[in-house]
Amino acid sequence: MFLLKLISKNAFRRPLRAVLTIVGIMIALLAFGLMRTVLDAWHVGVGAASADRLVTRNAISLVFPMPIAHKAKIQAIPGVTLVAGGQWIGAYYQDEKNFFPNFAVDPEAYLALYPEYQVGDTEKQAFFRDRSSAIVGRKLASRFGWKAGDTVVLQSPLFPGGFTLHIVGIYTGKRRDTDETLLMFHLDYLFEAMRKLVPDMADKVGFYVVGIDDPSRSAAIARAIDNQFANSTAETLTESERAFIMGFIAMSDAIIMAIQIVSYVVILIILAVAANTMAMSVRERMAEFAVFKSLGFSAGFIWSMILGESMVISLLGCIAGIGLLFPTAAIFAHQLSEYFPYFIVSQTTVLMGLAAGIGVGLTAAVIPGWQAGQVPIAEGLRRMG
Repeated sequence: MFLLKLISKNAFRRPLRAVLTIVGIMIALLAFGLMRTVLDAWHVGVGAASADRLVTRNAISLVFPMPIAHKAKIQAIPGVTLVAGGQWIGAYYQDEKNFFPNFAVDPEAYLALYPEYQVGDTEKQAFFRDRSSAIVGRKLASRFGWKAGDTVVLQSPLFPGGFTLHIVGIYTGKRRDTDETLLMFHLDYLFEAMRKLVPDMADKVGFYVVGIDDPSRSAAIARAIDNQFANSTAETLTESERAFIMGFIAMSDAIIMAIQIVSYVVILIILAVAANTMAMSVRERMAEFAVFKSLGFSAGFIWSMILGESMVISLLGCIAGIGLLFPTAAIFAHQLSEYFPYFIVSQTTVLMGLAAGIGVGLTAAVIPGWQAGQVPIAEGLRRMG
């Protein structure tokens, strides 16, 4: 009890210095948490990937299309339950800055393969019937103020001509990490437009989503698909949905690595700030520690007292930083929803922040505590004014 009373009083002996140190730790932990949340948002698609879905694309590159005739051949391979073709359009709404993910897909097969996109039966049937219709995610609809019944015109730098689409439904995500920023319309509508404008671009897709009956046989089924098209003019590369998404993320490896490094540098900055505060505090109180020792208190008691002060300051900053992380992340999620559809602080990030706070508190007290415990009584008393 006596030790706790000493710790609570000494931690704020210099109130301004203690508060500034706590604020520094709080800001650093807040920055660390936001950067970790950005990394989580980058990888959210990997977590949402399903084990019973494969993705087939052109073996050369994703930018090269495959003929729609591949679909029937893939569907005939044992173990394949359903196949949906898809094409990324790269379109924007009204202005190029209004970019968002949009795909032409096989409507019925695609929605069957992605049950996490939840849309009402009436809207779903309307989508299936009308080849110029589209369904959009809840967040995308909210961004542009779209609602069912609206007509929108999209322009694409990849495909000539505009796409006039009737929104017939708005889907919501079954899970928290489901992307609600997509627009989907009919692949047939795309083909029809290309046959009129650029026949060479018609009847081709950028990828196939392949449903399989047994995830444990995914590698064998993927090989069977690729063997089917070996030595053809459009050889394929089939991989799990998770590997396909990881391939996209790998294109941003340098950015991800930079964010990771900076997040750890932030922790080192916290450590330097806390260690400096404790070193200054101990240097100013050497005479006081000599008095403690002359009264019979051990070096271990003095070290415990300094460790306690360091932990109090570090944990207060840590708790404040984590407490601010949630509302700050909510603001980020609102402002950057078009880039990060899922921006939520994970439990892992909170635990990493707490571990960083505890680690900093412990480490910052090691050397100052050892110096205070080793100071000779006579030398310490000479420092008394």
